[in-house]
Amino acid sequence: MDFTALQDSLSARPPQSLSVAWAVDLSVLKACVQAYEAGFVDEIVLTGPSKDIRATAQQGRLDISAFSIVEADSPQEGAWKAVQLIREGRCSVLMKGHLNTSVLLRAVLDKEHGIRGTTLLSHIAVIELPTPRLALLTDGAMNIAPDLAQKRAILDNAINFAWSLGIENPRAAVLASIESVNPNMQDTLDAACLTQMGRRGQFSRPAVVDGPLAFDNAYSLKAAQLKGLESPVAGKADIFLVPEITAGNILYKAFSYVGHLKTAGIIYGAASPIVLTSRADTDENKLNSIAVACGAASST
Repeated sequence: MDFTALQDSLSARPPQSLSVAWAVDLSVLKACVQAYEAGFVDEIVLTGPSKDIRATAQQGRLDISAFSIVEADSPQEGAWKAVQLIREGRCSVLMKGHLNTSVLLRAVLDKEHGIRGTTLLSHIAVIELPTPRLALLTDGAMNIAPDLAQKRAILDNAINFAWSLGIENPRAAVLASIESVNPNMQDTLDAACLTQMGRRGQFSRPAVVDGPLAFDNAYSLKAAQLKGLESPVAGKADIFLVPEITAGNILYKAFSYVGHLKTAGIIYGAASPIVLTSRADTDENKLNSIAVACGAASST
């Protein structure tokens, strides 16, 4: 399944409603219009100064007359009001507009008025591999240096998210720099523990977990065979779990800028999926991000 097939599959699911925090962004508005026209979103509520939002839409010759606008005077207020729309049940998916991620997350994580879930929040990038098929990369944008318990939560989020996209019994590669367990390398020890957890059914949904695996073995069956490595995940990974944020961020940007692969990005683990894209992301990648978030929301 690629992004086109995923978007097509959403026609069989209930359409979702989208809350956009500080929607003064032409690229975000373009993606919203495309999602609305595609039919997997049937209501869009934009927060921010209506005058500026309409001017931005006019600049791109976009028709946003079907969208609602909730007035906000600052990015902070826009974030709070967008989160409130989720909390009140009016919208099912939250999207970042033209504001800093920290501002949005502050509203999301507020203990009294936020939309905290019951697990750790983590970032999941969705990559359309050349095969073509979709694979998940986590966590290259949110959790800096997760310990074993946090890695388990990050992987559990990715497994649940994979199932929501129709990837059943996902194969998860726990990445490290080598394929053997080295007592002096914590990432290999964590990988071995996560592998055993997978074998004993310690994740929320079924998955095949294996590691430590270097990226070449997780991505390429031929590379694994040349090294004499037998793994049920080698060359077939649906999930790439990185040891820390730097490795994940570099790998994600290599996929995007060197491989020129289509991508999407969300934060998972809150009361609703959160569409989190970069200002440098293309309109297409932002539309893909809305699509995967709607897929996750429709499965809950």
